[in-house]
Amino acid sequence: MSTSSSPLRSTVHRLELTGVAKEATEHKYPALYQINTRVLLNELSRGLQHRATLDDISDGELDRLAFKGFDWLWFLGVWQTGLAGRNVSRAKTEWQAEFRAVFPALQRDDICGSCFAIAKYDVHSDFGGDAALQRLRNRLHERGMRLLLDFVPNHTALDHEWVQEHPEYYVHGTDEQLLHEPQNYVRMNCGSKARILAYGRDPYFPGWPDTLQLNYAEPTLQDAMRQQLKKVAAQCDGVRCDMAMLVLPNVFGRTWSLQIEPFWPAAIESVRSNWPNFVFVAEVYWDLEWTLQQQGFDYTYDKRLYDRLRDRHAGPVRDHFRANKEFQQKSARFLENHDEPRAAATFTLEVHQAAAVLTFLCPGLRFFHDGQFEGRAKKFSVHLGRRPIEATNSRLYDFYVRLLNCVHLPQTADGEWRLLNCVAAWDGNWTSDCFVCFAWQKSGQPPLVVIVNYAPNRSQCYVQLPFEELRGRIVRAQDLMSSAVYERDGDELYRRGIYIEMPEWGYHVFKLEML
Repeated sequence: MSTSSSPLRSTVHRLELTGVAKEATEHKYPALYQINTRVLLNELSRGLQHRATLDDISDGELDRLAFKGFDWLWFLGVWQTGLAGRNVSRAKTEWQAEFRAVFPALQRDDICGSCFAIAKYDVHSDFGGDAALQRLRNRLHERGMRLLLDFVPNHTALDHEWVQEHPEYYVHGTDEQLLHEPQNYVRMNCGSKARILAYGRDPYFPGWPDTLQLNYAEPTLQDAMRQQLKKVAAQCDGVRCDMAMLVLPNVFGRTWSLQIEPFWPAAIESVRSNWPNFVFVAEVYWDLEWTLQQQGFDYTYDKRLYDRLRDRHAGPVRDHFRANKEFQQKSARFLENHDEPRAAATFTLEVHQAAAVLTFLCPGLRFFHDGQFEGRAKKFSVHLGRRPIEATNSRLYDFYVRLLNCVHLPQTADGEWRLLNCVAAWDGNWTSDCFVCFAWQKSGQPPLVVIVNYAPNRSQCYVQLPFEELRGRIVRAQDLMSSAVYERDGDELYRRGIYIEMPEWGYHVFKLEML
């Protein structure tokens, strides 16, 4: 079976998902959409000609996102930040170079400071405060969506109230460390006494000079952070925990030579004692994903899959999907986010599409980023309050409309997934190794088969289909990503598999209907 992988074209003005806005449903494999709150509100402000708050996010915009089928909206950066972090962002010469690479005409007011230098877990006063967030959350719930917010366990802003009231909560340094590691330590006035405190950091990079490192070896700090987490949990339905692995005992010990008790199991349990369905998402790297899943996280970043897709070799991608089933279900799959380069800049259009089919039609949390569908190619810093103006890539947008329809099908949202085997189309044909193929099944629904030739060459294979219901039937295979439709003998499909010949980076999502 050979078809083109190009999706049908349609005009940008009518690109919408089919169906209706969904009701509140707990899907087995939900979809999340990340929004940069400060950028959104700044863009709204220009249209409204006054400073926009969360109340100015229109019902129509929320309807549009609900209509696209998202279960979760992550509003990045809603918490109160301070002048100290903003001043650091505006003063760091090397950061200025990064900012100006995106905005050559950068203005001082464009630099608002990192949203991860949190001064207080109150909704930013510029955004309407806690009451505006509660109203936004209620509006999301009315549309069947849930609210995800940030929790930053590793550090606080320089002007957090704890610096003055509880300096014992922070990692302290010495005069010698300040002398030899000025990139990692700073002298701060803490009440009536000057102290040397450590910048927040991970073990592989210099400190973040707009933050201070929390000391998890201090028992009272752990309790204080649990209370902060519960305060956040009262205002949303889940949290994305920034660099969650940094407060694991082995990582913290390697970074700071301090022994600590585990934080996450007790913290997660304390939240769920009040909100049993509260969801925890961990930003995590260094092969520590399983560790955090075992400590209670519902989902962990799957950077490993992203890296393997970026390397563009089918074998490692296929091997990745042989991992433990529970690990697969708890993985957050993405092609970009605010930390990664834009997918449209990382992949060619054809590779982008093939990688997206694999990323978002495998099990786990489907994690999409604002601007991804439009093909935005310029990554900008979280220290900035606006983003570059870029034209929409209509072909990519059309592709994502089709893909999202597949993501939200009953089979892929709540069904059973399995990795399929591919065999050589004929002796000596090695290109069967270029395919990565899945099947999805759900009672009462036709099976789905996802087939991707993840290679820069034309490839052929037989994809083995383990569906008993194929026997004795004529099978109609409709590609949901194009206009292709085929009819095949079910006995032959069950015995030998479905023959596939595809161009480089080709893909199909077949719905198999028994006639």
